[in-house]
Amino acid sequence: MVGYSHSKDIYISPKGNDKNKGTMNSPFATLYRAQMEARKYKTEKVNILLRKGAYDLSRPIVFTVDDSRAQGKGLNIQAYQQEIVVVKGSAKLNLSWEQKDGIYYARVPRSGLIFDQLYVNGTLMQMARYPNYQQGKVPFNGTAADVLSAEHIQKWKAPEGAYLHAMQTAMWGGFAYEIKGKNGMKLEMEGGWQNNRPTTMHKDYRFIENIAEELDTLNEWYFDKRQQQLYLKTTVNLATALIETPQMESLLEIKGSAARPVKNISIKGITFTHALRTFMKNREPLLRSDWTIYRKGAITIEGGERINIEKCVFSELGGNVLVYSNYNKQNMFFGNHIYNSGSSAVVFVGDPKAVRSPSFQYSMFVDLKDIDTKLGPIGNNFPSECTVYDNLIHNIGQVEKQTAGVHISMAQNIKVSHNTIYDVPRAGININEGTWGGHNIEYNDVFNTVLETGDHGAFNSWGRDRFWHPKRTVMDSITASHPELIFLDAMKPTSIFNNRFRCDHGWDIDLDDGSSNYIIRNNVCLNGGIKLREGFKRVVENNIMINNSFHPHVWFKNSTDIFKHNIVSAVYYPVHIVDWGKQIDSNLFPDEVSLKKVQEWKTDPNSVVGDPQFMSAEKGDYRVKAGSKAFAIGFKNFEMNFGVVSPGLIKKAKKVAIPLIVPKVWKEDAVYDFAGVKVKNLTTLAERSATGMPTETGVLVLSVDNGSLMSNTIKPNDVILQMGNHPVFTVKDLMVARQSAQNKTAAVLKVFRNQKEQEIIVKLK
Repeated sequence: MVGYSHSKDIYISPKGNDKNKGTMNSPFATLYRAQMEARKYKTEKVNILLRKGAYDLSRPIVFTVDDSRAQGKGLNIQAYQQEIVVVKGSAKLNLSWEQKDGIYYARVPRSGLIFDQLYVNGTLMQMARYPNYQQGKVPFNGTAADVLSAEHIQKWKAPEGAYLHAMQTAMWGGFAYEIKGKNGMKLEMEGGWQNNRPTTMHKDYRFIENIAEELDTLNEWYFDKRQQQLYLKTTVNLATALIETPQMESLLEIKGSAARPVKNISIKGITFTHALRTFMKNREPLLRSDWTIYRKGAITIEGGERINIEKCVFSELGGNVLVYSNYNKQNMFFGNHIYNSGSSAVVFVGDPKAVRSPSFQYSMFVDLKDIDTKLGPIGNNFPSECTVYDNLIHNIGQVEKQTAGVHISMAQNIKVSHNTIYDVPRAGININEGTWGGHNIEYNDVFNTVLETGDHGAFNSWGRDRFWHPKRTVMDSITASHPELIFLDAMKPTSIFNNRFRCDHGWDIDLDDGSSNYIIRNNVCLNGGIKLREGFKRVVENNIMINNSFHPHVWFKNSTDIFKHNIVSAVYYPVHIVDWGKQIDSNLFPDEVSLKKVQEWKTDPNSVVGDPQFMSAEKGDYRVKAGSKAFAIGFKNFEMNFGVVSPGLIKKAKKVAIPLIVPKVWKEDAVYDFAGVKVKNLTTLAERSATGMPTETGVLVLSVDNGSLMSNTIKPNDVILQMGNHPVFTVKDLMVARQSAQNKTAAVLKVFRNQKEQEIIVKLK
């Protein structure tokens, strides 16, 4: 027994046998056999305990109503005493290799294997591609505009089975096409359905993979399906290497329904790896969003109640990681680590049949006379009351680009709390539409987002609900004459509070296209500010916007929007605002010029100007000190406990780059702190003489703190002339250059030292 009283323990081991008894000393070999054994014990708790090692699945593990259990008599599937347990969806290859011209090749005697990904000693190899893989280059780790040139197509003898990947023209996501053959100098392709705002592919951002003639660099591979021959360019000793190729989309599935849900199953402490890519199956359009979706993940749950997944690891998965499809209730996903996935991490997606008067593309709409005017959903075939808590999510969307760390569509009352999400191609958290609200987005730490796409945010949402129309004049008329339509889908408020967001390529919080019924409170926005596009009843209060401000875009008349008690760092950035909502007032501005400008728009009569007096901005503590003018406008300090809470996940998580606060007014002779280095503009003849500078320009280093990351490289009396590619004439230039390098760990400085220019490398974090 391992911590469960009055329970039945069933053991499995990679060294076991399914003819054994399933005990500690006589374990089964497979989860399938343990599952059948567990079904015999419906009146007591059952623990399926996995001993250390790898379990290679021959098919997905599927739990149905036959596995459903009463509360207090749940089925627990977990690693035994925190042993390392890995569940894989791949097949091992034992091949006889030969070599020619630096390329290894081997015949694959086993027929029917899928060759979509290849792992050698746990490392993902790259399909032979053009251009070659360049890690970190965005988008797609390398692209080339001439992929479809006659020069390249001519040399590809048999390109069928290849895949062309491209960004969408507006950078809202990606497209993928399967090559069916070629006709002269043109490829015959099928695909391009991966984005719900169809346009042509981007003219520059493209690459092609699975082409024999492009096998020309280390760690590339190609499988000749006709000859059953595998080719690999590597320096690894293949005679002893572990070579694996994924064979299935889902490793574990819950298959129930709203009428007959699967209940009370928990999964704990297991690593799941090696599932197929699914980008060519991503074609179901979601409600009027930019998204299409595929309802499968490495774990797929449909019709589940109280299905808990705890302290698991999900890595090297080709598609979505976890999909909650249709009816799901009171499920929890907590304490997990997700990284290196091809698509989204956690997806909630309900049944479109539960939506009244649905439309499925941006340009579609239901005529006003035909709109169903009943409140809320039809039935209950959608996720509700589920929780995503304390998960570390990063490096996802490595294949598909219209993805998110957490995606919510056609769902209600989803709680997303204390997650750390970073290094993603698009949003960290995305809400697809207003159906049916009630979500709590709280205490998350979301940064390094929108890295490969555009026009988006660390948090993003769309509305586009029943009232929404692609023509603004029509929509204005509908909402004026029928305001009762506005909240029929967004029936409950969605709360975004006590989060920290940073987006360097968009907005920190982006409420787009009709997003309505939101409460946005107590958030720290580190770079991109807060955007509210057309929508209704948004309350934005007590937020902090570092180096940015409020972005109201094309609001409705009588939106009833509220923006109050916030700390902003600049004037607002309105776009086509005629009606400024219900209340825009009592905010703290950095200077009189900014406040005067917004007051010209007839907002902020009671707002004030002043230094917020943050307690420790350089460490990310933006609580304000006693005496701050922020208190005068009603601002209240709030808890800044963002991201994961499990000690193990905290240790693994990357830290957000805390921005330097850029002063609104730069003083010529003032001394500034540059990451522990005291600097000022070089302005006097005495400073010029002391440094040997030929002119009075550049940034003079006065002193270097012992604790500064630059203490071993930069010296007092240095004059900084350039940072990276940015010339530095003043301290402002230096700070702007530092801002652009926030995601880098080091930078090259050109300094004037000992009567000559030289380059030094300084640490940034």
